[in-house]
Order: sequence, then structure tokens, then C-alpha cells
Amino acid sequence: MSFGVIDALWRYPVKSMLGEVIQQSAVDERGLLGDRGHALLDRATGFIASAKHPNKWSRLLQCRAAYVSEPRQGEALPPVLITLPDGRAVQSTDTQVDALLSEFLQRQVSLIREAPATPVREADRTPFDDEGAPPLIRQETMASAAPAGTFFDYAPVHLLTTAALRQLQVDHANGGDGASDARRFRPNLIVKPSVGDRGYVENTWLGRDCVIGGAARLRLIDPSPRCVIVSSAHGDDLPREPQLLRTLARHNSVASVTAAPGHMFQAVLGVYARVIEAGSLRVGDPLAFA
Repeated sequence: MSFGVIDALWRYPVKSMLGEVIQQSAVDERGLLGDRGHALLDRATGFIASAKHPNKWSRLLQCRAAYVSEPRQGEALPPVLITLPDGRAVQSTDTQVDALLSEFLQRQVSLIREAPATPVREADRTPFDDEGAPPLIRQETMASAAPAGTFFDYAPVHLLTTAALRQLQVDHANGGDGASDARRFRPNLIVKPSVGDRGYVENTWLGRDCVIGGAARLRLIDPSPRCVIVSSAHGDDLPREPQLLRTLARHNSVASVTAAPGHMFQAVLGVYARVIEAGSLRVGDPLAFA
């Protein structure tokens, strides 16, 4: 029996840049085809550039990335068109791409397609309930629940429900209309649950397998603890929402299932998944528990 349908699909061709809405995608152990297919390497540190360190990389969330044509299984990824907020655009295959991005980001970077053997990013882990505290920047290994050579923060698929977004808007009563905009949370699948499901319903799905459209099979492995990205400005129409993490911490803390079983993750929204059986995803596909 279906417990929901895919309401929207998102793909992010370049890690930490704005992504693109798509209607369908192949999916396998590396996630949606082309998702996080590229990233920027900070030449000074050797770390992967991530908007989780906003003092360095908040400008990434002003850049838009989209494939110039649809990726095809078994073929090299097509070029990515990167558009800067001032309207300048460059393709990933352009010889000037690194120079242009380095100029905009004010750091020397290289656009790469294969992750280092042990990819590392920096993240701002300043306690969100400690106003005025100096930034607490940590170096963290990426992709612990994803295949080698990928740029995922943790796992290859991130799922979020429309019910959770509605509940967040209610809980964040003093926030702006964009507080629960899905773009803040960078999901791959936005799922519309069955009638009657309310609140942060995906928390109750953790530890289960779901089949999508009768083919692809995902295992929902952990809640998704949020970071400073959700409070950051995205593009030119989604402003900062500085109290959003505190709202999530007050209303949605969830125990880990896989990464640290039983440990409570604060400020959670959505769930992570592994792909157990490859297949395809389309907007409108039903989801059923296996």
C-alpha cells in the first residue's frame, strides 16, 4: 500500500550550489544520476568547499548549476552551466571556469569530478543556543554512508516530506514565508504523504525500506541533522532566517538509527537513505514500504 507519492525531485550538479528541479532520474548506489557530480576543491587546504562553513563559502549558495542536457546512464556527465548572481555564466568544460569561480569566491578553487580518497570539508558547529560564541569550525570526513569518490555529506539520497515543511512553518511562527522553503534543506525527494499524515512524519519511517514506482528500493537509514546552511540566504529571493535552527531544535530532535544508534540528533528535518536496488524515479511515483 502506498504511503505517499513523489511531489518533486531535485538534483545538485555542483556541491553547495543551487540545484535544479527535474521530472525524473535514474538512481543507484551513487544517488540520483548526476547529483553532486562536481565540487570545488579549495587549493589552499585540499578540502572540499562547503557552505557549511559560511564565512568561507556562503557565496556558493548564490551560484546556480544545471546540466546543459540530461545525463544518461553509462555515459560521461554532460557539461554543467554555472550562473553567477551577476549574470555571468560558464560551463564546467570551459578552460576559464576555475579562474572565474576563484575570482567570484575570492579563494583559489578547482572544479573537480572525482572526490579525493578521503574527502574532508569544514563545517561551522557553533552551538545554535550559544549567542555570541566564536565560530567552532571542525574538519569532517564526508560520505561515510556513500560510495567512495562521491561528494555527499553523508548518504546519497535525502528525502523530505511536504508534511514536515508545513509543520516547520507552523512551529517557526515568527519566521518569514520562506522559512520552510524546500531549497533551504537541499532534498532530493520531496514526498507528499498519504492523507492524514501530519507533522514530521518521515521520522517514523526510519529503519524501513521503501519501494518507489515498483523498482527502486531505498533504505531510510538516519535523520538529517541540520546546520547553518538552512539559515543562510539562498540566491536573491530567499533571505537569511537566523532563528530557524533553534526552532528545529525545540521541535524536532530524533534518535540516530545507523550512524550513532540511539544518539539524539538535534535540529532535524528529513531523512537520509541508501539505495538498495537501482531503478528510476519520477514525479508522481508512489512509495510503498517493502
